[in-house]
Parts: sequence; C-alpha cells; structure tokens
Amino acid sequence: MESMRRRGGCLCGAVRFETRFAMGPVTACHCGQCRRQTGSYAAATPVPWDAIELNGEPRWYRSSETGRRGFCGTCGSYLFWEEGDGLAYVMAGALDGETGLSMDAHIFYADRGDYVRPADGLPCYAAERSGPEVNP
Repeated sequence: MESMRRRGGCLCGAVRFETRFAMGPVTACHCGQCRRQTGSYAAATPVPWDAIELNGEPRWYRSSETGRRGFCGTCGSYLFWEEGDGLAYVMAGALDGETGLSMDAHIFYADRGDYVRPADGLPCYAAERSGPEVNP
C-alpha cells in the first residue's frame, strides 16, 4: 500500500473528498447491484471513514440490510459503497488524476455481464474472495 493524500469527487464538483490513508489495491465487483449501478462493474478501494474528509453531502441509497451506496445528488456520480464495517469503498474512477493503484481481483464474477472478458490474469472469484476461483 502506498501512503499519500488523494483527492476525488463527482462529475459536477458538488461532492469532493480527500483521503489521508494508504490505499490498498482496487477490486472489481461484478455483482448484480454494482453492474446496475455502474453499467459494468465497480472498481473500488477500501478506506476507513475516519480517514476521509468530505466537502459536500453525498446522497445515500440503502441497497441491502448492511450496505448503502453514496452518490452525488446533482450529477449522480457513484462515489462510495459502505457495508457497515467502518470502511468506505471509494470508487477508483472518482479519484483525481493518476492514482498509482492497481487492481488485485474480480469478485462476484459469476454475476458479470456477458460482455465482460477480463484478460488481466487476475483471480476471478465466483462470489466473495473466500469462495472458489473461476476460470475466466
């Protein structure tokens, strides 16, 4: 993990954030909810909420008993996923400029859109990381 401040935000600039945490790798989530939210898959990296400074108020959609998705109420940009574990899963595409991050795996690959065929050689898990890997 690399330690450096990173800034990001939505398309229109109404919600901006800054992290002060060593971000880990990006994970691609292909679950049905992420597919519908993004049109393909979500690429996110975990950051503790107490390491994020927000400027603006994201809107929230409760997508499950434990999960919610944060987005800009003006432009609709998807910014955060939260599971109630103290972490914000920050959408990698919401970060400004070069991130220096890399992707480490595909999760919920069994739910991917039939148009997705990653050729990146990363592990693809049928569901969560604790489950079996599948052959892309």
